[in-house]
Amino acid sequence: MKAPTRRPPAALVGPAGLAVALVVLPIIGLLQRAPWSTLIDRLTDDDVLEALQVSVVVSVVAATVATVLGLPLAWILARHDGRLARMVRAAVLVPMVLPPVVGGTALLFALGRRGLFGQWLDEWFGITLPFTTAGAVVAASFVALPFFVTTVEAALRQAGTELEDAAAVNGATPLTAFLTVTVPASRDAIGAGVALAWARALGEFGATITFAGNLAGETRTLPLEIFLALEADPESAVAISVVLLGVSLAVLVTLRGRWFGRDR
Repeated sequence: MKAPTRRPPAALVGPAGLAVALVVLPIIGLLQRAPWSTLIDRLTDDDVLEALQVSVVVSVVAATVATVLGLPLAWILARHDGRLARMVRAAVLVPMVLPPVVGGTALLFALGRRGLFGQWLDEWFGITLPFTTAGAVVAASFVALPFFVTTVEAALRQAGTELEDAAAVNGATPLTAFLTVTVPASRDAIGAGVALAWARALGEFGATITFAGNLAGETRTLPLEIFLALEADPESAVAISVVLLGVSLAVLVTLRGRWFGRDR
């Protein structure tokens, strides 16, 4: 039986309307300023296409890293709730609330050529991450990983352990149960986590410019291209922004069932 529709109290309508306006008005302003007549020409500019290529590579690899590393971590956090697990969960969530520039600075002092661990990477393996495409991937992975882990962990907690227990009764090892039962049963949550991680990696700016720099063809992603274009060619900046807005909306539409319930 469908619940009756309730009219919201008048005292709540005003603040709610202002909240909607706070989000919607900037989007309308962006769309209103978009150079629709020259949009295609601006988006096919060599610099934009180069930044697009870097963005695709960085975001896809970062989402892959977040999935490969985050899926085991999400399972462990969902199945264990001790003090250590809570500390690890808190640490994983830090990039979600950390100012991106601070994250980039932390990466620089940890993985830079003179950083805590970066000096050994350089000396032992000849690996230098700052101001490289690999460094941009690391920065994007740093900010994207929490989105994947929190999404998948929540789904695994909600699903419970019944299927895994049944697999264990039938003789499956924990790893076999994870690969053949847990992963297939969680494919929707995993897909949502991948989409959120990819979208976050695609939009990353602060950690990237701080740790990886803004090198054309190597670390200059679309958000960094927008930053440069705002002074030299504002209409191109708006055009790229509209594309990223469209990508963000597409991700939200794809995942709408996870927040609003599936259509009946």
